[in-house]
Amino acid sequence: MKVGIDLGSRTIKLVALTQGAISFHTVVESSFEPHRQALSLLEQHCPARAVATGYGRHLIQQHAEVDLITEIKAHAMGARYSFPACRTILDVGGQDSKVIALTADGKVQSFQMNDKCAAGTGRFLEMMAVSLGYSMAQFSEAAAGIAQATPINSMCAVFAESEVVSLKNSGMPPAEIARSVCLAVVNRLATMVRKVGYGDHLVFSGGVANNPVMVSLLQQELGVPILVPDHPSITGALGAALQAELLHHRDSPAA
Repeated sequence: MKVGIDLGSRTIKLVALTQGAISFHTVVESSFEPHRQALSLLEQHCPARAVATGYGRHLIQQHAEVDLITEIKAHAMGARYSFPACRTILDVGGQDSKVIALTADGKVQSFQMNDKCAAGTGRFLEMMAVSLGYSMAQFSEAAAGIAQATPINSMCAVFAESEVVSLKNSGMPPAEIARSVCLAVVNRLATMVRKVGYGDHLVFSGGVANNPVMVSLLQQELGVPILVPDHPSITGALGAALQAELLHHRDSPAA
């Protein structure tokens, strides 16, 4: 069994591969001590080889025998596993978003990251949902149930929340504000995608890709089909597990 583990800012994702197929995957909260959470997950599987990625990859390497892979390469490998023709990846997680362009043979060609501000991330959507009194599931459902949206001018997380409060106080229905927030995030993400470039094989990964409204709005904005893996949150961990397989095969005496 080969394992990939992605220590993100909000959650830890683990994928186990057995003979090249996913045999197990999970997503858990990072907790106060993410390396302990990660160690617990690894100990449950006793992998022949493990590779770590994400924010906490260097931390877990101090406590466990794991190899490392960058988030960019891990997401590229994970996306290509699900969609072999993939040329562009939009990954939106809890604290950052990134766009990765690949060559025809799957190598990373270029990328852009938004890691300076919460806007355009899962955390931003969570903040807006809380401000409107919604859970994330309710927020998505509310945004899906209404067609109109009012532009939100500020994409600074702090100022946007103030703008949402003003819209609430003006009497705008919460569902319309939810739709407006989703559209504002989509516009920001689409700008990033256009800077990197994209075609018809655009993969949307990360926890935000579980939100059907975001997928639908992004598809409308970019004008191409949006490909979403069955479990978009584990794309990085899947890529790390694939790297573990490659390293194990390379170092195996029978190789």
